[in-house]
Amino acid sequence: MNAARDAVNKALVLVALDTLFNERDYGVAELYWSPNLLLHSPHIAAGRHGLFEYVEAAPAALRYEPGLIVANDDYVIVHGRITGNGRARNWITATVLRIEDGCVAEQWELVQDEASQAESKSGQPMFGDTFVE
Repeated sequence: MNAARDAVNKALVLVALDTLFNERDYGVAELYWSPNLLLHSPHIAAGRHGLFEYVEAAPAALRYEPGLIVANDDYVIVHGRITGNGRARNWITATVLRIEDGCVAEQWELVQDEASQAESKSGQPMFGDTFVE
């Protein structure tokens, strides 16, 4: 394990996600997302172009909020929340990203609707320390 590389990769991922999903600065986002991006997603078309089109078509209120982030070598995992998605509920995500040549080269994502406090059998929120209701 290389702590310095892990820190750089975590910082790169946070900037890549913020630039694309929150700032929607596609020109700058191209610096962080590989032109050969491999997406493992059933709801987003292939490649960087597909990802950028997905974000462009999303509601203007869409925001990505990162939570816990861990890195190991060329892989970074971010636990996040997507709000303003145009649906009745926020999404909670676990996104796995592979870094290659200073860019996000591959992405896997698990997505689920955020549960309310009344729905949570554990009594714990899915993201952060409190429920959003």
